[in-house]
Amino acid sequence: MLFSQVVFRRLLCRHLRGNEQYMERRKLLALSAAALAFAPFHGLRAQDSNKPFTTEQLDQMLAPIALYPDALLSQVLMAATYPLEVVEAARWSQANPNLKGDAAVAAVKDKSWDVSVKSLTAFPQTLQMMSNQLDWTQKLGDAMIGQQKDVATAVQRLRAKAQAAGNLKSTPQQTVTTQSSGGASAIVIEPANPELLYVPYYNPAWAYGPWPYPAYPPPYYPPPPNYGAALMTGMMFGLGVAAGAAMFGGWHWGYAGGGWGASYTTVNVNRATNITNNFNADRYRNGQWNHDPAHRDGVPYRTPAERQEFGQHRPDSAAQREQFRGQLDGRGNYTQRPGENRAGENRPAENRPAENRSFENRAGGDRGAFGDINRGGSGASRDFDRGSQSWGNRSFGGGGERFGGGGRR
Repeated sequence: MLFSQVVFRRLLCRHLRGNEQYMERRKLLALSAAALAFAPFHGLRAQDSNKPFTTEQLDQMLAPIALYPDALLSQVLMAATYPLEVVEAARWSQANPNLKGDAAVAAVKDKSWDVSVKSLTAFPQTLQMMSNQLDWTQKLGDAMIGQQKDVATAVQRLRAKAQAAGNLKSTPQQTVTTQSSGGASAIVIEPANPELLYVPYYNPAWAYGPWPYPAYPPPYYPPPPNYGAALMTGMMFGLGVAAGAAMFGGWHWGYAGGGWGASYTTVNVNRATNITNNFNADRYRNGQWNHDPAHRDGVPYRTPAERQEFGQHRPDSAAQREQFRGQLDGRGNYTQRPGENRAGENRPAENRPAENRSFENRAGGDRGAFGDINRGGSGASRDFDRGSQSWGNRSFGGGGERFGGGGRR
């Protein structure tokens, strides 16, 4: 079954169960119908679900968030593996617009969502972006589940490109450091103030310099309207969010065997325990994150091996997938929330009037924002210099060593 239908059918059932009033049911039904207008991955071939994401695909999907601070990046990727809970949390944030930062996280402490999803209620605009761009979010989660080491490699590759282009440097909001040893370098992004986190907004077409994969252009998700016009160049930061207590994740950047294969996302158990009432600390005693299928809520895993690993026996035949894609073809690319029609939202990287289309950055092709994400291409990742070096957490979750300032661009 197509992901959008799985998510919203289950979400609808959850909210219709109990004492929901009639008008609320009508709203949810309308939301469910609108969600079916999400653009499917027209370029997806059935057999591709058994193949690893390629270098081009990983860089494409990670480009919008690779320059996030390490802690926030790790928690976005963790939460992406639980897309149904992301949708529920985004709806909660919409219903509670005055709550953000640590206050919002405290308000959802008794919810059943995964700790990573709860933590993102501190950043409602980031959470809403993930909910709006649901197919993209699912792909991020799929990559995180099946190719976490490749995800780490892609993040470092993208950061190196942004740094080489002169577009990643320390600012008053965040500190960017490069730790080098044995010919390898890890680019670490930390908040300048450990208690105040700023979410960066940038256009990937600018941030990384010339994009090396024309067939896989990175999508651009503009900042909210109250932040001004969509960015063509430069980096913009949202208002600082007091969310120090909500940041439990981090990265262990590990270089070995000619690549970043020894990298993994980390969990600060003490911080996570304070965020949620249902945190299973035993799963993370070694400080390393691992996916919890209990929060997947039946959303299909990408490969048969993953379905077997996590005990999911749901049929996911190619015929079913093609059937649902056919039903959605021609509906248009839905990337805005129902009722929204604002300038600057959901426009591609080039500067043209807002349209209800995806961020393709090229002519032709009626695809979704990641229509080409499963096209062919070299699967080999670019190796870094040989050597072996490992860096511990330097984000919130691991008690980062330094949180310095820097010049504003």
